[in-house]
Amino acid sequence: MKKIILNISLVGSVLLSLGALQSCNDALETNPQPGMIQDDGTPFENTDALYGYLMGSVYGTLEPSTAMYLSAVISDEVKPGSGSGGQEFSLHRFFLNSQDAQATAIWQNNYAVINHVNRLVRGAEAITPVSTADGARLNNIVAQARALRAYAYLQLESLYSENMADPNALGVILLKDVPDLNAKLPRVKNSEIYSFIEEDLTYAKSVLTSESTNQYFVGKSAVNAIAARYFLYKGDYAQAKANAQAVINAAAGNFPLTPATPYTVNDANGNPLPVDGTAWRNQFYAVGASFNPYRSMWVDASRGESIFSLGRIAAAGNGAAVGSYWNTNNSSISGSPMWFWGRNLYNLLLAGYNNGTGGDIRYLTYRDPSSIPNANYAALYPNNLAQTRTSDRLVVDKYPGKQGSNTRNDLKLLRLSEMYFILAECAINDNQLSTAAGYIKNVRDARNYLGPTTLPTYANQQAAWADVLKERRIELALEGHRYIDLKRLATKAGVTMDRNNTDDIVLTSNLDNGDYRYTLPIPLSEISANPNIQQNTGY
Repeated sequence: MKKIILNISLVGSVLLSLGALQSCNDALETNPQPGMIQDDGTPFENTDALYGYLMGSVYGTLEPSTAMYLSAVISDEVKPGSGSGGQEFSLHRFFLNSQDAQATAIWQNNYAVINHVNRLVRGAEAITPVSTADGARLNNIVAQARALRAYAYLQLESLYSENMADPNALGVILLKDVPDLNAKLPRVKNSEIYSFIEEDLTYAKSVLTSESTNQYFVGKSAVNAIAARYFLYKGDYAQAKANAQAVINAAAGNFPLTPATPYTVNDANGNPLPVDGTAWRNQFYAVGASFNPYRSMWVDASRGESIFSLGRIAAAGNGAAVGSYWNTNNSSISGSPMWFWGRNLYNLLLAGYNNGTGGDIRYLTYRDPSSIPNANYAALYPNNLAQTRTSDRLVVDKYPGKQGSNTRNDLKLLRLSEMYFILAECAINDNQLSTAAGYIKNVRDARNYLGPTTLPTYANQQAAWADVLKERRIELALEGHRYIDLKRLATKAGVTMDRNNTDDIVLTSNLDNGDYRYTLPIPLSEISANPNIQQNTGY
């Protein structure tokens, strides 16, 4: 497997050289140099060096924004923007092959993280703690790293395994340690990957028994949240439920569901400003200072319900600027939007708001008010497809940047709302439809500034799956879930990918349920150098 190891080394070196050394503000003073690997097999002198390597080469290498971008572009979340130069149009139109840059980057990045964790774990074995406290710190560092390794394998499995629910289906390459550069390893069954993931999660849980001091470090709830998602994707609903419930139980006082209120603010005379009016917008959309808790979370002014985030410092340039995927300069119609909201997803946001009578804060939060929706967008199809890009302009504002940057936001990898959705899926699996409805209501209530919402009722499991999928589509938009969710749930829900006819400048189409392109191809660079690896079906 020579090629993959070379790619991993290259990716790590490039990321480090670009300054992707820290995952949060706490890491700014960390110098990863003491953690550089030595040829003698004892790469770390002490726990300080180990910590430096954790921050610089594990947290600092992890870059899930590529997967978030791919998920949005290939699914039904976005359409070409007025400032687009044609980037990823082929992916948007489902021309997906083993040379796709996004699929290759996701593969390489997650294996870079795995490789770095393997080196950290190996190096930690050679360190002799100088005190009990030092030993506890060493174990804590290893536990964080192993949890992130489990997360990286979960990412790979969810995108490159054709069926995570089948333990005998083909998984990905299993790297348990630092392999020889000449090794050419095959892919293994999902069950083998799962055993390794569960070993990592079990170890992390045994060590990380308390909450992290903030959302930028892996702590007890982050491990449980990773486990909840993993077991859900695997189809082990009992374990998914137990882990998601553990996160929710710990959320009170730490990271509860972020409320939609207050949503009103007064003028200088103490009179409420009209919601979504110009004066109200100036305070709601203020970078780093929004009075609304939900908007405040998305401009990184507060933690909100984030369980675990990768910090993106405004001035330091660490990691990708996720907002720049959607908008070149800033999240406004004049900011050269690369991608707009897909029209049908925007319609769901708009319906929840319903001219202020619906009360869904996500409409106000996710779309920039400079958007120019065209009420007659349907009339533009099919006679003038090109006009749809310039007449129906739905500006993405979920990643508006933070104080000091128009495009840089923390990557919120695990949020509490997802745990409620996981519990809902577990309840549906057990045919407890009213219980599932209650979990969906929990999230909708939190997002509604007018008060409690109506409890949904489901005639059958299919209707319940459809509602969960719909709510996940709205709440978790552009967070990397939609592509995987359609693969997992669309058939159960009796729905398909849902693009609007105006979502491209050519005739739009949707992937059929079960299409092989719901699984990413193994990169050509890996296939070419590794004769023992097997490509996925269809590629």
